[in-house]
Amino acid sequence: MPHVISTRPLSSFFSPPPSSRSLPNSLLPPLPFPVPKPSPSSPQPLRSSPAKMNWLEKLGLASSSRAAAVPASPAPEAAAPDEDLPAPGNAFAQFGAGCFWGVELAFQRVPGVTRTEVGYSQGLTHRPTYEDVCTGTTNHNEVVRVQYDPSECRYEDLLDVFWSRHDPTTLNRQGNDVGTQYRSGIYYYTPEQEKAARESLERHQKALNRKIVTEILPAKKFYRAEEYHQQYLAKGGRFGFRQSTEKGCNDPIRCYG
Repeated sequence: MPHVISTRPLSSFFSPPPSSRSLPNSLLPPLPFPVPKPSPSSPQPLRSSPAKMNWLEKLGLASSSRAAAVPASPAPEAAAPDEDLPAPGNAFAQFGAGCFWGVELAFQRVPGVTRTEVGYSQGLTHRPTYEDVCTGTTNHNEVVRVQYDPSECRYEDLLDVFWSRHDPTTLNRQGNDVGTQYRSGIYYYTPEQEKAARESLERHQKALNRKIVTEILPAKKFYRAEEYHQQYLAKGGRFGFRQSTEKGCNDPIRCYG
């Protein structure tokens, strides 16, 4: 997961880990999921373009030459509101704050959060794959959809975690992760959430000397990411070391596991 640059002290529950990108390939254990390989027809420079990424690119090891066919305007399905329903007595919230692995774990630890999912939203194409999104051409964001019990967790509490988990002043970038899929975004389901999000942004802007670039938009169609992305760090990440999802846990989050 991405190296996180924070512009203010993190909450007591969360702290960003150091990056593991500098490890040589020979010392890295095998990944627990399929890895698309770059084409052998031409050299693949490291992160030659933010719009060209695959699994190795996400881990800072290689880049992809794959390009996705993108429509001139958003597919109707992709532009539609998120019409999924949370469990009875629960509500949805949706955030983009960089690579979704560590962001999801941060929200899993929040008391009152009952479920989290990672996926893609705010893009142009219907049913995108991870590799499609990583080309940077579909305009999807990597997001976490949080389901929470409002009687135990306020929406404002989730906003606090969102701000603490990333740098909202870097456009389409979090640490070494570069691309539109890493942009900062709050995607609201109700007018009340929109109001709280905008007021929260205004408060945080007053404390910063750089402009916040977080987008605040209605929640659109949520495309659940591939199963190997779900609760990735809780399942062990790339190194096989499970990270705690215990409520209130303040262990540092290791972005790649």
